[in-house]
Amino acid sequence: IEELCSRRDLLQKEIDKEEAEKTKLQRDLKLLSDELAKVNESLSKKLAHRAQYDRTIAETEAAYSKILESSQTLLTLVKREGQALGPTAAAGGAAGGNSRANRD
Repeated sequence: IEELCSRRDLLQKEIDKEEAEKTKLQRDLKLLSDELAKVNESLSKKLAHRAQYDRTIAETEAAYSKILESSQTLLTLVKREGQALGPTAAAGGAAGGNSRANRD
């Protein structure tokens, strides 16, 4: 009977030790779960912000491309009209502008 009681006491010590370890692990698991939830929430917000930045960048690049395209079209048009007027018309226009200034 003494040996059985001794074995039982030894087994109880092992059970107590494992229960303490279980309690510690459960506490650690809860802390880690809470921390994981916070990180997931923060990550979700940051991903949403990054998506907004991506949209803004894409819209800005598209607008810049349109401005650049319009500038090129305008430059081509101005060059074509300048060539159509010819060098004498351009020179006469400049002289005519001076003549008007002298008349006023």
